[in-house]
Amino acid sequence: MYDDKRRHVEAERALYEGRRGFRGLIPFLGPAFIASVAYIDPGNFATNIAAGSTYGYMLLWVVLGSNLMAILVQSLSAKLGIATGMNLPEVFRAQYGPVASFLMWIQGELIVIATDLAEFLGGALGLSLLFNLSLFDAALIVTVLSFLLLELQRRGVRALEAAITALVMVVVFAFVVEMFFSGVHVGPMLKGLFIPRFADGESVLLGAGILGATVMPHAIYLHSALVQKRVRIRHEEDKKKLYRLELIDIWLAMGIAGVINMSMLIVAAALFHQNGLIVTEIDDAARMLGELIGPVATLLFGLGLLAAGLSSSSVGILSGDVIMQGFIRRHIPIYLRRAVSIIPPLAIILSGISPTLALLLSQVFLSFGIAFALVPLIILTSQEKWMGALKNGPWTIGLAVVIAAIVIVLNAYIIYMAAHGVAIG
Repeated sequence: MYDDKRRHVEAERALYEGRRGFRGLIPFLGPAFIASVAYIDPGNFATNIAAGSTYGYMLLWVVLGSNLMAILVQSLSAKLGIATGMNLPEVFRAQYGPVASFLMWIQGELIVIATDLAEFLGGALGLSLLFNLSLFDAALIVTVLSFLLLELQRRGVRALEAAITALVMVVVFAFVVEMFFSGVHVGPMLKGLFIPRFADGESVLLGAGILGATVMPHAIYLHSALVQKRVRIRHEEDKKKLYRLELIDIWLAMGIAGVINMSMLIVAAALFHQNGLIVTEIDDAARMLGELIGPVATLLFGLGLLAAGLSSSSVGILSGDVIMQGFIRRHIPIYLRRAVSIIPPLAIILSGISPTLALLLSQVFLSFGIAFALVPLIILTSQEKWMGALKNGPWTIGLAVVIAAIVIVLNAYIIYMAAHGVAIG
C-alpha cells in the first residue's frame, strides 16, 4: 500500500504544483492501460488472424477506425468517473433506481462470464503452445497464475497496474518481432491502412467482427472506476486538469493496443495470405508461424497469447467486482469470483470443443452487452447534473451517438449472421 500512498502524494504535487513533462504525467498513467487489455484479448487474435490470412492488408483500416472509436468511448467512461467520483454502475443506479440496476447487474454478470471464458481459454492455449502441454493441464497452471496476479491487488493498485502493463508490453514485443521477420509489404500495407474498401460479403462480416468486438462492455464499466481516488479534487477546475492528463493515458494505452491488433493482422497478411493460406484456428496459426519463420515464432506467439489471456482475465474479474458493487451494492470475495469463473472454460476444454470456436462465440455473446453499457454512458455524460463542467458538448454527443449506432448495428449484424450459421473467420 506504500506505493499507492506515494502515488497519491506525487499525483497531488503534479496536479497542484504544475509539474510538467513526463515526471508530472507518471502518477496518472495506468487506468487506461488496464482498460486497454480488453482490446487485445484472445478473442481479437482469432478475428485479426482470420482477416489478415483471408484478405491480406485490406481490413487494416477497420482496425485503425476501431481504435479511434475506442479512444472516444474510454474517454467518456474516464470522464464520468472523474466528474462524479462514482463508476458507471453507481451512477446508473442513482439515476434509474434499484430495479433497473438489478436487471443491469444480471446482464453484466453474464458479460463477465463470457469475458472470463475467452481470456481463460486464450491463456491456456498460449501456455499449451509454449510447453506442448495438454489444454487441460495448461488450464490448471493458468488458474494458479491468475490467482497470483490477483494477489497483486493486495499490494495496491500501483503493483497491479505495473504487472498488467508489463504483460501488455510482452504482447507488443511478441508481435512486433514477428512482424519484423514476416517480410511486410509496405505499399499494400499503407493502402490497406488508409483506403477503406471491402471485397465481398465475407470481408464485410470480418470487418464487422473486428469493429464489433472492439468496444467491450466490461472495459466501459471498469474504466470509470479506475480513475477514482487517484488524487483529491479541491476545485471543479481540477477535474478538467485531471481529465486532460487521463486523455494522455488513454491515447498512449489505446495506441499501443491498436499497434498490437494491427501487427496481428499484418503478420497474418504477410505470411499466410501471401502463401495462399487461410487460417481460422489459433493453434494452426502458431504452427504455421513456426514453419514459415522458425520455432521461435511459435514460442513468441504462445507467449503473447498467454500474456494477453492472463492480463485480460484479471481485468474481467475486476470488472465483475465493479459491476456487482455498483448495480446492487453487494460484494463477494474476489478469489471466490475467480474460482467460480474457471468452471465454464474447464468444462469447454473437457468437452473437446475447439478453443478458437469458443473464443469467437464468446465475442458474439459479448455483443449483446454493448448497448447496455454504451447507451447509458452517453446519456449520463451528457447531463449537467452529473458532469458539471465536463458535460459532453454537442460535437462529442453527435460523434458518440454515431459511434454507438455503428457499433450496435454491426454487433446486431454479427449476432444475426451467427444465428444463421455464418461464422466469423
